[in-house]
Amino acid sequence: MDVSAAVEDRMIAVPAGQVTLSDRRTRRSWGVDLAAYRLAASPVTQERYAKVTGARPSTSQGDRLPVEGVSWLDAVGYCNRLSEQEGLTPVYREGEGGAIEWDAAGDGYRLPTEAEWEHACRAGTSEARYGPLDEIAWHRGNSGERVHEVGGRRPNAWGLHDMLGNVWEWCWDVYDAEVYGSYRVLRGGGWFDEPWSCRASVRRRSHPTFRIDDVGFRVARSGSA
Repeated sequence: MDVSAAVEDRMIAVPAGQVTLSDRRTRRSWGVDLAAYRLAASPVTQERYAKVTGARPSTSQGDRLPVEGVSWLDAVGYCNRLSEQEGLTPVYREGEGGAIEWDAAGDGYRLPTEAEWEHACRAGTSEARYGPLDEIAWHRGNSGERVHEVGGRRPNAWGLHDMLGNVWEWCWDVYDAEVYGSYRVLRGGGWFDEPWSCRASVRRRSHPTFRIDDVGFRVARSGSA
């Protein structure tokens, strides 16, 4: 089995901890306490997405490439479908007015919160990146302006690949409801981004129906076992 195939099959146990989030636009910072959880070692690949959903939405085609061109709603739907296929209780349900609600009783797959994402990305470090950028991430300076197979760069100390670069990743959270309504948080930077965007603290936002070729996602599950 090649490296990328081995990576995509793993869920990494992430320890409980505390992370401080910040937003450059509002110059606001806030701390979040986190329970232990599990996070996929890589973004969802096109092969895995097709096996679960039957769809191949990506612009660049390749089984081991991260799936892209998926909306936040697509990612939520994938999580529920994967949960059902594995006999788990889906986390997401449609509430009043079509809003997506998080059912805390569900034991299935879900998107990480942005606090979980940043805590996992940092892996116990306090710097902007968990290693030299060219060793850990695909970005505009080294990607050849294209997406790359998952697992091709050095992981962080907790075994998580592509947390920075390659594709931006959807998180559960609403970005700023008062200003941007239902827009959701994106994290991590992508293959077409300048190096400054590929940092643990950088936040981006997009409408939950938006699809583009540098945005994908990875899955999480609550609990440590």
